[in-house]
Amino acid sequence: MTDSFPRLHARTRRFTLGVPRGFTVAPDGSRAVFQRSRSGTDPVTCLWSLDAATGAERLLVDPADVPGLPGEEDLPAAERARRERVREQAGGVVGYTCDDAVERAVFALSGRPFTVSLTGAPDVAPLDVGGIEAVVDPRIDPTGRRIAFVADRALYLHDLAAGSTTALLTPESDDVSYGLPDFAAAEEMGRTRGFWWSPDGGSLLVARVDESPVARWYIADPAHPDRVPTEVRYPAAGTPNAVIGLEIVTVDGARTPVTRDTAGYEYLATARWDAHGPLLSVQPRDQREVLVLAVDPRTGATTALHSQTDPVWVENVPGVPARTASGALVRAVDTGGARRLVVGDTELTGPELQVREVLGIDGETVLFRASPEPTSTALYSAAPGTAPVALSPTTGLHSGTVAGGTLVRVSQDLDVAPHAELVTADGTVHPVAGHAADPGLVPAVALHAFGGRELRTAVLLPTGHVPGTPLPVLLDPYGGPHSQRVVRSRNAHLTSRWFADQGFAVLVTDGRGSPGRGPEFERAIHGDLAGPVLTDQVDALHAAAQEYPDLDLTRVAIRGWSFGGYLAALAVLRRPDVFHAGIAGAPVTDWALYDTHYTERYLGLPGGEPYRRSSVIDDAATPPTEQAPHRPLMIVHGLADDNVVAAHTLRLSSALLAAGRPHQVLPLSGVTHMTPQEVVAENLLLLQVRFLQEALGTAG
Repeated sequence: MTDSFPRLHARTRRFTLGVPRGFTVAPDGSRAVFQRSRSGTDPVTCLWSLDAATGAERLLVDPADVPGLPGEEDLPAAERARRERVREQAGGVVGYTCDDAVERAVFALSGRPFTVSLTGAPDVAPLDVGGIEAVVDPRIDPTGRRIAFVADRALYLHDLAAGSTTALLTPESDDVSYGLPDFAAAEEMGRTRGFWWSPDGGSLLVARVDESPVARWYIADPAHPDRVPTEVRYPAAGTPNAVIGLEIVTVDGARTPVTRDTAGYEYLATARWDAHGPLLSVQPRDQREVLVLAVDPRTGATTALHSQTDPVWVENVPGVPARTASGALVRAVDTGGARRLVVGDTELTGPELQVREVLGIDGETVLFRASPEPTSTALYSAAPGTAPVALSPTTGLHSGTVAGGTLVRVSQDLDVAPHAELVTADGTVHPVAGHAADPGLVPAVALHAFGGRELRTAVLLPTGHVPGTPLPVLLDPYGGPHSQRVVRSRNAHLTSRWFADQGFAVLVTDGRGSPGRGPEFERAIHGDLAGPVLTDQVDALHAAAQEYPDLDLTRVAIRGWSFGGYLAALAVLRRPDVFHAGIAGAPVTDWALYDTHYTERYLGLPGGEPYRRSSVIDDAATPPTEQAPHRPLMIVHGLADDNVVAAHTLRLSSALLAAGRPHQVLPLSGVTHMTPQEVVAENLLLLQVRFLQEALGTAG
């Protein structure tokens, strides 16, 4: 029997399984290493090698061939938290690091470290680390002689030749960890690492995280009242952050503290160690500055290299700051309505591109991703004195890596599944096999730029729709900052397509705050996370109805998850004249309960008007009237969520109940912010359709 789309969507982890990813190209360009599971329904990620001359693949590591491993449920708590932060839903080799020659890799399986040769016959071997099993983030040094890893909040060093393991840095208390990222860095800044090797493999730059100032929260499992609640450190808006220190430690154990102003600059946004030494970027609590610091590894002294300020906030762009081979500073600046790439004092891009990420640096050449228009992100290279060169089509979503003249390009578009190809220096193209499952759906999406703000909107009508037949409308946005839904990607629209084929006209709109439109568009939500984003959804709906007269504006619903869930609750409570039903998944309802770095960037410290106008609790507590009737609302929340904690939904439900507003709450036992459980994910989609059909009166 063929699986339904909801079941296949869950089983394939949103059709990401079987897609090649995580590429590393050897410095001579002769081969590439990458990750991929064996099929589109196999959640176990293997490690592979690809020959650049022939395009032949070679299996390096299949976790199924490694005997005696415990199950994924036995992962160390720190590793589970790391995977949750990066939304990693697969298993097996979910991460690896290589030496600079790309001759040996290290990885962890179920908390145990392994190495494998990347040249010659694979020799997958476990590391004898003295019985330590809860290993997190093992990283081989650039010379391939040693491996550093974290276990139980301590940083360890394993010498491959001697086979010895020693503790380099041991926490002084239960509140301290070495080599791990703090919550704000991992959840909001994209920094999932806490230690960095020197190029010669003789020293490490290590983060010391002191969580003693951070509030303790407790995540209970009501389905198992006999279990002790899980204690987490959560820096809610307005409360203390962890204190982030840094040390230089040699492989012999000599320690040198890094001197910097941790009180004035609470956030360690990025860190790296290149040929010129350690390089940091730090931010103050209000995020109106990014300060770039060079570190002297002998003394720990820091020197300011650059400061970028903004009266609203300064964005942390992935991959910068960095340095070229000559030491020129690579950074991104917001000027003239565009986010531009700058090397030294030279702007490499102009207003025609919005820079999204720096992927790597080869000599003086920078590899980066940028958007020529909001729904596409292309791959470019540029160097001072030359114009940017597109290394991919300029439509679709593209990323990649390059070394030794060999480029690996990872691409997707509306009409093709995510795929990869290796391109040699002479232009030979070797496709990299992809095993993603066929979703059985074609998005058939129309992209629009509606209204004076040119709101990017995807419109999906039911397959076989007969013009002249009125259609209930479902808005399916994320709608908030740091994320886009309206992109040229097949996978981005598959769930919306499935909802459309249940009989809805589906609209997806990226409003103000979303990336790819320039700094001013992103910052339009400063001080108000509710008004601009909700207005944009309403305006796009009305503009779509002008373009598509079959949209029935008397039957309009909205669904979303996380910020999208917040937006759905906001819509039915604030604009019941427009929205007739809503589904709010894991919604943020009281922004004082969300984390410091995200919330304070947009709303400042708690207690002011921005928090009041952005909260939905007051709206929920207001009794409905004839002019503002109550609309059906389903609220879904994972009880194990440590990102948007279940207290958000409980407080919203209490306010709705006190105001006499009927609603449904669907608690998901054992589920975090995003559910990987196949049956739960499948039935959740089916229940949403049933709720919407009943709420809009379209059930057959």
